[in-house]
Amino acid sequence: MIQDLNLLRVFDVLLEERSVTRTGARLGLTQSAVSHALNRLRYMLGDELFTRGSAGMQPTPRAVEMGPQVHAALNQLQAAIAPSDFHPATTERRFSVVTGAYASAVLAPALASRLAQAAPQAELTIAELALNVLERMDARRIDFMVGSVLAAPERFARETILTEQLVWVVRAGHPAFHDAPIDLATLVSVPHVVMARSMPGLLEDGGERRAFVSRASWEDAGAFEAALASRGLTRQVGVSVPDTYTALAIASRTDMATLIPRRLALLSAQGGRVRLIDPPYESPSVDISLVYLRERLAEPAVAWMHDQIRTVAAGL
Repeated sequence: MIQDLNLLRVFDVLLEERSVTRTGARLGLTQSAVSHALNRLRYMLGDELFTRGSAGMQPTPRAVEMGPQVHAALNQLQAAIAPSDFHPATTERRFSVVTGAYASAVLAPALASRLAQAAPQAELTIAELALNVLERMDARRIDFMVGSVLAAPERFARETILTEQLVWVVRAGHPAFHDAPIDLATLVSVPHVVMARSMPGLLEDGGERRAFVSRASWEDAGAFEAALASRGLTRQVGVSVPDTYTALAIASRTDMATLIPRRLALLSAQGGRVRLIDPPYESPSVDISLVYLRERLAEPAVAWMHDQIRTVAAGL
């Protein structure tokens, strides 16, 4: 039985950092102290736990298996002994939010600015979307996720914080788009940049959702394709890309067009690099959601951060 909880804390941070040096820096320990703690854990558990590789300290299957439970247990213990109140002005807590390219550009700057004023000693970590996001949220390594989430397991709350419209974007001065209004025939006269990224699908196990379901891309639920079909038109896909930043960069430097969220497009339009074109067809809006474990709103720090995100989003 492990009686020294500090050993588990070292294990928990090492699993996240994958570096003895960074683990020591976060915990205020020397590298030798971290290595000593790891060796004690290895002896107690009868497993190597971590092996050194080209990408840092790589966890063994046993470490990966026990990681989420250890992290959740440490968080629950910390919550049990921590003061019941929360003081933003003095907290040194690390808040973690997972987002895609859209929320990183649109929401994160305003959120960082708000925290710099209200909680100047806190740390904000913006992490990218990954396939293991559900497991990391269950383990309380991530506090919130922001994205166009369509469905989630019942233990997660899902709140709409933004409603976004989609617009077509072309480079400023594009020769094919000098006349107004822009019609469908003009839109399909140039190649398109499309986003083709995969996200976790809906998994069922005894009727229980086991994953998040997100929009596959910023394509407008087939509205554009349906409009083209009604006119007997087709489009040419010039480039498929993984994210909105890449799509916007290509459209602003080529004669291609792309469909992206209006708020993101406006950031580039203000610099005069691109032109925004409203879809010449009925295009549905897109809901952007804030997702989190329901039970975590009982934690004062998480509840406070929840309010900050909602407040920032309401002002966008």
